[in-house]
This record gives sequence, C-alpha cells and structure tokens, in this order.
Amino acid sequence: MKPCSVCGNVYDKAFEVIVAAGPGTSGNRFTFDSFECAIHLLAPVCRHCGCRVIGHGAEADGVIYCCAHCAEQEGEKGLEDRV
Repeated sequence: MKPCSVCGNVYDKAFEVIVAAGPGTSGNRFTFDSFECAIHLLAPVCRHCGCRVIGHGAEADGVIYCCAHCAEQEGEKGLEDRV
C-alpha cells in the first residue's frame, strides 16, 4: 500500500489516479485515501471565489470559474450555467 499523495495516510482501500492531461500534472500517478484528498490536489480553483470546481464549472479564455455568476463578477459576458 502506498501513502496518500496529499495526507500521507496509508489506507487499505486507497486508489490511484493517473492524470492524462493538465498543466503540471500530465502523466503523473497519484495515490489517494479519499476523494477529498483527490479533489484537494487535482480539482481546479475558481478564479473569483477560490472554491474547488468539482462539477462542470464555466470556462472563458482558459480561465476556470465555478459558475457563470463568478465569471460575470470577473467581467466575463455571455456565459450560462449548465442546467
């Protein structure tokens, strides 16, 4: 059993994630003891409010937002949340 890449916990039900694409993480392998740790390390962060984006979110010119409202607060126009 490998330790969690975030917290170092060794857990018999740990899982591995291989990241195929993404800035600074392409091809890396990570071991996690929980989805919480995986989200902490891998989920993008909303530029406006700083929350982790674990759903669809919104993207404008390569910038990630958790929702259209946050994008609008940063001056982006025309984005709509997916329903």
